[in-house]
Amino acid sequence: MSVHRPIILTCGEPAGVGPELAPKALAAGVPFVFMGDPRHLPAGTEWIEVQSPDETVPPGVLPVLRHDFPAPAVPGRPDPANAAGVIEVIARAVGLAMSGQAGGICTLPINKEALKTGAGFAFPGHTEYLAHLAGDVPVVMMLASTTVSPPCRVVPATIHIALSEVPRALTPEVLTQAIRITDAAMRRDFGIAAPRLAIAGLNPHAGENGVMGHEETDWIAPLLARLRAEGFDLAGPLPADTMFHAPARARYDAAICAYHDQALIPIKTLDFSGGVNVTLGLPFVRTSPDHGTAFDIAGKGLADAASVIAALRMAHDMAEKR
Repeated sequence: MSVHRPIILTCGEPAGVGPELAPKALAAGVPFVFMGDPRHLPAGTEWIEVQSPDETVPPGVLPVLRHDFPAPAVPGRPDPANAAGVIEVIARAVGLAMSGQAGGICTLPINKEALKTGAGFAFPGHTEYLAHLAGDVPVVMMLASTTVSPPCRVVPATIHIALSEVPRALTPEVLTQAIRITDAAMRRDFGIAAPRLAIAGLNPHAGENGVMGHEETDWIAPLLARLRAEGFDLAGPLPADTMFHAPARARYDAAICAYHDQALIPIKTLDFSGGVNVTLGLPFVRTSPDHGTAFDIAGKGLADAASVIAALRMAHDMAEKR
């Protein structure tokens, strides 16, 4: 994949804040092209249609890989007629990235309910659909900060499931896969030659030697010992409540957590506007702003572009390291 290829910014849900963020994202200062229906962009947007991601356009003008949708976009009111178009844009962008015509993709937020209702979308979210398009490869989700130091990078080993299901879903195989994928991505995409990973325990105080839970002593600690013997630099299992202050973050490059909120609460507290969603394990670069469609403010010009700007910059940096 050429490091000179621009990033593709997919349109996401047209009724959300995605289209109004696209022209604001030019402030990222990295080459990218918007893929979607130009009719959905805010009135007055300066744009020009391009036929390929690397086509040159004048400064300050949004390059658009046109993908026409059946219906206009009404802010805050997703139209089922546009659901298939949202899915098609993602697939088209992935095809260009996998063929080397783009440096990677940055995805503006989708609304899973709208896609399911309008097009029978069968995936829990972006991440699972991207993994499917890439050949059903194993992936993990990382949230990475861009404005705090030391950086906060978190990987939830289990994602969008009920808390009551986590102890069954967090298996040795799942945790091992998260560790292996994260270690490889730290080397390939972040340029860290010897990644240090911190592994959170499942229970309060990491079980406190069996007083508050047995998963840590029964299998998490032995698993980490076996992986250390393979050469992985792993700390843990650690109490999650003491892992995320600055001195603790300085001791590792990424944290792997047992479940969604254990990972996402700290990063969204530390870097709410600068957090970036990164899919690790894909054969192409994929980032996304760490927010949703924000139907309540769509079309009002209030959307903050900080996260999409950070996501584009991170995608560009990752593509360069590949």
